[in-house]
Amino acid sequence: MKLYNLGKVPWLDSQLIYHALAHMGQEALSLVSPAEPYVCIGFHQDAEQEVDMEFCRQNSIPVFRRDLGGGAVYLDGGQLFFHLILHRDNPIIPKGKITFYKKFLQPIINVHQRIGIPVTFKPVNDLIAGNCKISGTGAAEIGECIVFVGNLIVDFNYEMMSRVLKVPDEKFRDKVHQTLKENLTTIQRELGEETAGQWDEARLNDLMAEEFQELLGPMQPAVKDAALQSKMDEYRAVLLSDDWFYQKGRVKACGRDIKIRAGVDMLHRMHKAPGGLIRAEYAVVDGCFEDLHFSGDFFCYPSNAIERLETSLNGQPVADAGKLVQAFYAQDEFEVPGVEVEDWLVVLSEKN
Repeated sequence: MKLYNLGKVPWLDSQLIYHALAHMGQEALSLVSPAEPYVCIGFHQDAEQEVDMEFCRQNSIPVFRRDLGGGAVYLDGGQLFFHLILHRDNPIIPKGKITFYKKFLQPIINVHQRIGIPVTFKPVNDLIAGNCKISGTGAAEIGECIVFVGNLIVDFNYEMMSRVLKVPDEKFRDKVHQTLKENLTTIQRELGEETAGQWDEARLNDLMAEEFQELLGPMQPAVKDAALQSKMDEYRAVLLSDDWFYQKGRVKACGRDIKIRAGVDMLHRMHKAPGGLIRAEYAVVDGCFEDLHFSGDFFCYPSNAIERLETSLNGQPVADAGKLVQAFYAQDEFEVPGVEVEDWLVVLSEKN
């Protein structure tokens, strides 16, 4: 396995590198942080619903859709990323996503403990210091690989995070800002700025490299060569295209409940499941689902399963939603950690 300990890189490279390595089928650990700030949205999210796109344009903040689930987040050099890329048939990968997260988050738990911050694993995929989240992680299948990504949060810009999100009004934005500060912590907050300053990016990356090698064995130091750069350039064009960026923006929010005519209603439902927010937008035409679309900050394996779930429900009676979702969950290859059949039924009900 190769070790790419690259430190600061252009913001787009901090996302392209793991997409490229996965599509190359190359097992590796990548350690990077973005030299410039940007906003990154999850694969299943609708950018125009989640992000204040006009504010980002006015402030020259790029917005990027990653090929992993989860929610929209403001990223900058205060967050140090790790990307672990493994062949999906590698025998070290445990069955079950919670077991997967628990195993591969142990190195990050160890890093925090080594610098003096006791943290614990909280399913589905969080690390907690005290009562606050201190690391964000996610995993997805890309190409023939499983990609596990996460971070050490040295510092976090709470104000900018609350500003880039699309919210109904400024009162709500203030609440988002306060809630973030109350529920997300950082290495600087836990250690104090002076003590945290002793752990610079290079030292923290070295600690991550050491701990992952304790788990996975020795790694071969590597640099970004011509082959990797070529693959990154290839996916740069794909991942910056409008087709990729707006693919989950097919259906726009139409309010919570709008009656178009007798037998035709437009519905917008949201539900916070343990595994993330689910948003459903759809029409009910003569008792059947039409134009059903899900989005949210959940994780889904494989990534196209949500579109298949949408297809299985569109055109079918609303009354059959329970048995249809149950049948879909019976498929072994479908998994949404922390989201159960009952969670989908909350957003698929005509009664709110």
